[in-house]
Amino acid sequence: MLVPTVIRVEDLAAGAAQTDLLTEDGAVDEPLVIVDLDQSAADGTALRQAVRQAAECDRLLVGLTRTVGPSADHAHPTSQLLDALDLTLAPADGADRRLVAVDDPEATAHSLRRAAADNPEAAVILGRLLRTGPRLTVGQALDAESLAYSTLLAGRGFARWLSARGHCPPPPPAPVTPVLLYRDEDVLRVTLNRPERHNAYGRELRDALVAALDLALLDDTVTRVVLSGNGPSFCSGGDLGEFGAASDLATAHLIRIHGGAARPLHKLRDRVTARVHGSCIGAGIELSAFASRIVAHPATLFCLPELRMGLIPGAGGTVSIPRRIGRWRTLYLVLTSCRLTADRALSWGLIDELSPVDPPRV
Repeated sequence: MLVPTVIRVEDLAAGAAQTDLLTEDGAVDEPLVIVDLDQSAADGTALRQAVRQAAECDRLLVGLTRTVGPSADHAHPTSQLLDALDLTLAPADGADRRLVAVDDPEATAHSLRRAAADNPEAAVILGRLLRTGPRLTVGQALDAESLAYSTLLAGRGFARWLSARGHCPPPPPAPVTPVLLYRDEDVLRVTLNRPERHNAYGRELRDALVAALDLALLDDTVTRVVLSGNGPSFCSGGDLGEFGAASDLATAHLIRIHGGAARPLHKLRDRVTARVHGSCIGAGIELSAFASRIVAHPATLFCLPELRMGLIPGAGGTVSIPRRIGRWRTLYLVLTSCRLTADRALSWGLIDELSPVDPPRV
């Protein structure tokens, strides 16, 4: 059955988005459906039914409104529908984490639909993770993210990206210590130190960072951990030279869970301040979002580019970032792969402070 790309609230209530997600050959049929909230004359009963349908829908549901703001009453069915939708585009967002302000909500909605259609498996899996994550502990949510990420590493979308990228040599060994440590009384300063690769989150840097965090976990006299990056960028995300290198995805999952930095950062969260600058991409913001406080240089740019690779954030971003800005805006960042400015990141709560202080040059 043909799935409409734009539906009204009444259509959602009647099950218009609930047709089979997969075609006979296993392809995803229309992973994202736009719900036009302005074209609705739904009464309270229809709105409540739409909320139930949205909560059970396998597809991503993006709301679209050309007016400003929902009902302030969170018990109102309209507000409950915004909760249930995966994201709503509007002319203004303000403090409501369910809304994202864009210049042209209708055009942006169709752009999001095309982005999801380009990598439908990753888009649908991401939507399920973001909906489920708030009901899980951080450890459980990290497990779920890693299992989903491992699944997508074997998927068609990632294979297409690898083929289009072509041969990429593995990163050379770190010429110097990949993570620097400096103890200043009760403060442990941890500095990512592969500036020639913009502190990409590769195996060597990951292992050195985890060792530093484990040190802080073992030493109760360390009351503060300050995490920063040497060179032009805090962290440019996963090292592309290592992408596609894993042949055993089950082992890769276990390494990601037990050897990655997300869990120790979460355990240390009340003691960690992250100072970020330059490009803060993928793992760069996924990991720093676990910190209790993020201080950013005003020129910092944030980006989650994984969907274009047929993947989802895999360094903890589906766990850490929604806990700061909500699952709705997290989905927007992944679907668009946009470069979020430090000013907007501050207004959303993704970071906590802007500081003009120059980044370290160790």
